[in-house]
Amino acid sequence: MDFVKQRQWSSDFSTEALCTRILERHRDSVRVQKPHVAVANLVRIIEATLKLSNRQGFHATSLRDLAQASGLSMGGLYSYFDNKTTLLSMILGEVAITATEVLGDAPKPVVDDPATHLRWLIETHIRLTEVMQPWFVFAYMEAKSFPSAERRLVIDSEAATQEIFAGVLRRGVGNGTFAIADIELTASLIKPLLQDWYVKRAKYRRRKTSIDQYIAAVSAFIEAAVGRTGGA
Repeated sequence: MDFVKQRQWSSDFSTEALCTRILERHRDSVRVQKPHVAVANLVRIIEATLKLSNRQGFHATSLRDLAQASGLSMGGLYSYFDNKTTLLSMILGEVAITATEVLGDAPKPVVDDPATHLRWLIETHIRLTEVMQPWFVFAYMEAKSFPSAERRLVIDSEAATQEIFAGVLRRGVGNGTFAIADIELTASLIKPLLQDWYVKRAKYRRRKTSIDQYIAAVSAFIEAAVGRTGGA
C-alpha cells in the first residue's frame, strides 16, 4: 500500500490550510476575531511575503512593500503581527512544525522495516517540499540574514529532520539491513539531496525531470550508499 500517495497533499498543505494552523498557534496575537477573515488575510500576507522575499529578499522588504503587495493597509497588517520578526517566526514556525510532524508520522507497517521507512522518508520529504516549495525556499535562502533566534529555529529544524533519518539508519544498522560506518555523517549527506529538489528546481525543469523520477533516483542512490540488504 502506498502510504505516501494516500495523503491529500494539495489540500492538507495548501496555503489556506497552513495559515489556518498559523492562526491557531498565534490566536492570542492576531486581533481579527473572525477565523475565515483572519485566515484569508493571512494567506494574502504570507503569499505576498514569500513572493517579495524571492524577488528582493526578506530583509529588504518593508512593511509598506508588504501592504501594497497584499492589498492590506499598514494598520491591517498590524492586526496580525507587531513587526517583521513576528511574521518571520510565523512562517518559519510553520515550516519547522509541519516538517517534524509529517516526517514523524510514518504508519506502523512502514516503521517496522527500516528500508521501507527510509524510502518513505525520502519520498515524503520531497513531496512535502514540493507542495510547500516557496516556504522551504524562503527558509533556506534567507536563513543567513535572520535574527539569531529565528536562525536557530531553522538550524534546529534541520537538525531534527536529520535526526529522524539518523534514527532509521541506526535501526537498520542494528538489525543488519544497512551497513554504515558513520550514521550521523550519512544522515547529514542525505539532507542536501532532498534540498536540491526545491532549491534548484530550474535545473530539473530544464532536464524535464519529474518528481517521481527524482524520488526514484534519490532513493536508489541512498539505498546503494547505505548498503541496503533487505526490505520491501
